[in-house]
Order: sequence, then C-alpha cells, then structure tokens
Amino acid sequence: MEFLAPAEENAIPNGKGHEPGEEITASAKTPPAGDGTILGTNTEANLPESQEFLSGIDDKKTTRFTDFEGKTSFGMSVFNLGNAIMGSGILGLAYAMANTGVVLFLTLLTVVAVLSSYSIHLLLKSSGIVGIRAYEQLGYRAFGTPGKMAAGIAITLQNIGAMSSYLYIVKYEFPLVIQAFLKVDKPAGEWYLNGNYLVIIVSIAVILPLALMKQLGYLGYTSGFSLSCMVFFLISVIYKKFNTPCPFVDFAFNGTASVLNVSAADPGGEDNPACIPKMANLNSQTAYTIPILAFAFVCHPEVLPIYTELRNPTKKKMQHVANISIAVMYSMYFLAALFGYLTFYGEVEPELLHTYSRIDPYDTLILCVRVAVLTAVTLTVPIVLFPVRRAIQQMMFPNKTFNWPRHIAIAIILLTFINLLVIFAPNILGIFGIIGATSAPCLIFIFPAVFYIRIVPKEEEPLRSVPKILAACFAGIGFLFMIMSLSFILIDWTSGTSNASSGH
Repeated sequence: MEFLAPAEENAIPNGKGHEPGEEITASAKTPPAGDGTILGTNTEANLPESQEFLSGIDDKKTTRFTDFEGKTSFGMSVFNLGNAIMGSGILGLAYAMANTGVVLFLTLLTVVAVLSSYSIHLLLKSSGIVGIRAYEQLGYRAFGTPGKMAAGIAITLQNIGAMSSYLYIVKYEFPLVIQAFLKVDKPAGEWYLNGNYLVIIVSIAVILPLALMKQLGYLGYTSGFSLSCMVFFLISVIYKKFNTPCPFVDFAFNGTASVLNVSAADPGGEDNPACIPKMANLNSQTAYTIPILAFAFVCHPEVLPIYTELRNPTKKKMQHVANISIAVMYSMYFLAALFGYLTFYGEVEPELLHTYSRIDPYDTLILCVRVAVLTAVTLTVPIVLFPVRRAIQQMMFPNKTFNWPRHIAIAIILLTFINLLVIFAPNILGIFGIIGATSAPCLIFIFPAVFYIRIVPKEEEPLRSVPKILAACFAGIGFLFMIMSLSFILIDWTSGTSNASSGH
C-alpha cells in the first residue's frame, strides 16, 4: 500500500495530498471498512479528520482553499444561503401561479421546499460521515474521479447559467431604468443606455471586487442588503395590488414594440370574470411552471462552503441555517406570486415587472423596485461564483494550497467569459434551459441521494434500510424532473412560440 500511494498521486481518499503514513490511516477510515459507527462519531466536525483532509503534503499547517476556521455567524450564514436561494426566478412566480392556480401552486411550492430541505439533510449527513465539506470531494469519495468530475461540471454549468441569467437582467433592465429616470423617450444611441456597456461596468465595479474575497462569510453584509432589496420588492408588489384597478388599462404611451403587441390583444378580452382568481388551473403552460418551482430552491452547491465557514459548525446547526433560509424564501416566494397574480390575474407576464410597465412606464415606485431587483441580482453573482471557482480548483488543482493569483485569475476569467456570453449570445437562454433541466436535478436530487447511498456504511444503514430506500426514491424523483423538464423544453422548441402566446 505504501508503495502504491505515490503512484495514486497521494490523493486517497479525499483527493488531497497526503504523506504515505497518513494515507493508510485515511483509507482505513474509508467506508465500508466495518467501523461505520466509529466513523460516524469520530469524524463529526472532528479536528484530526478535517486536518487529515485539509493537510499539506509536508506541513500540517499549510492552508488549503477549503481550510478556513469557521468565523461566520449563524445570522450571516442564513443571509448568504438565503441570497443563494433567492434568484431572478421570483419575478416569474406570479406567472407560474397564473398557470397553476393558487392552491396547486402552494402545494407544489410546499413539496419542493420540503424536498430541498431533505436534500440538504442528505448532503450534511454524507459530509459528516467522511469529514468532507466540499461537494466535489463527496463525489470523489462516492465514485472516485468520475464522481468528482460529474459534481464539479454540474456545479460549474448550473452556476454559470445562473450568473448569466442575472447579468441578462442587468443588460435588459438597467438601460430601461436609466431611460425612465432621465425621461428619455427615444434613445439616440447614448452609451449609458447600452446594456452591453452597463453589464461590463457593473461586473468590474461591483461584482469583481466582491468575487475576490477570500471567504464567502464576508459577503454576509451584501447578502443581507440584497435580501432587504427583495423585501422592498415584495412590499411594493403587495402595495400595488391595492392600488391597481382590476381590469387594468394600458398606459397611453407605448414605449416598446412588445408593449404595442400586448396592447393590441387586450381590448375586449377584459371583463369581470377575469378578475376572479383561479384555485387550480391547467393549460398548455402549466407543465413549464413545475421546473420553475422545482429549481426555485437551488442552493446546494453553496451549502457545504457555507457549512465550512460556519462558526462552531455542526450538522444540526447547519440544518437550522438551511431550514430558516428555505422557510423565509418560501414565504417570500408565495407572497410575491400571490399578490403579483391578484394584481393582473390572467394578464400577468412571465416577467412581473414588465406587466407594471404596461400601466405606467414612469411609475416611480416600480422604478425603485427595478433598481432594488437589479441590486439584488448583482449582489447574488459573487455568491454563485464561489462554488464555481472551488469546483474548478478541485478539478484542475486538487493538491494545491490557497493561492491569491490563482484565486483572482479564476474569478476574472469566469466573469470575462460570462460577460462575453451575455453580450454576444442573446439566444443562449434556451441552452441554459437545457443545462438547468439537467444540472439542477442532479445537484438537488440525484447526487445528494446517490452519494448518501454510497458513502453511509452498510453496517450503519443497510441498503434496505428506510433512509436508503427514501434516498433511492429521491434520486428517482430527480430523474423524473429531468425527463419532464427536458421534454417540455424540446416540445416548446419544436412547436415554436405558439405555446407561449396561447398560455395567456
């Protein structure tokens, strides 16, 4: 074994460098070695195990990029995870409710929130048993290098997709906000109304400095501010509900062609029955809303980094962080969807803020809400970038210590790549639909369940034990979601845009 260790790049069992002596003790702890119970108790946030995982080749004290003393408070961790959950998806939830009905929407949202919490439980249990707090390393422990690469690639694709969608919002919303504030009715090509320039400016001035932080914990303050922006969005949506007449009238000035098109379809279509909320509703768009809801709580790549940086970390404490974050987002999602839907009913658009612009493009409150949403999504990008950078580190430099030049270079390359995507590939959102439909179910459902089944020793939980059967069912749900989402996207592509218009 000592002879073999160097040939295997000293990377057993955690993908980290070890001295040959350490390596033997490490692999002795690998499940299913028969000491499952010792494993469970011995490695639970245990110093020797984490040192063994995080130690340097020659020096025990060498700092790894995953080796931080947990200094982040409970509250800051809740802010960070809440911000990771809270995506631009909140803008589309009112549309989802219009296509499912209030009761069906609430049922689906509840199911997804509970499943997401259970998924985090599986991740934490697996990481506790092997003393690993990196998603990719769990993959390595469960399936070796293929497992590590699969997890790393899924995290990278999912989070690049998420960051791109946030920067698309900056690209398309920011110019409209500046235009409305400056009361420029017909832009004449001013540079400050060009979305491409604005995306680059926001990336360099705001996102890059935050992305260069060494630890996620430091972003707790910006996460708190970001979430308060979304609370302002929610309060405004509730306020607007009571200040908007039901058969709403389009604003006389039609700023863009798309508003003209929508306006043309309105006359005659609005009478009082349209102002009664539907409790359950099934139409051609209903099927598309299920993936929107399923992915409303994607935060799994961020869970383990936040766990690593939590002060006095325990599984129970991290599960509390996750449950509080999910509960707060659940409430915000439901209220935003409900009041957005009750304002516009069947007329609500896939992007809620656009619908308000049809009433009055220069409404000051809605302009402020747009600024708040822009701020929130901009401040979420650095948090989503952290797991991607760590996944790239784990895949390309598994045995390297923390290194500032590499840390900075990866952030700059990632942001440059995403900016280029957003500027030069306007139709890439369809591709990200496919990526989201494959990587999100893997990260939420399939990987946590499969890793759990592989990592938890058979002595502790036999394959036919209830927890492992539940985990297997959970993975099955993930495959089901993946097949469903991909089918809907492909059907939508093959049938053109007819579905999108008939759904109203």
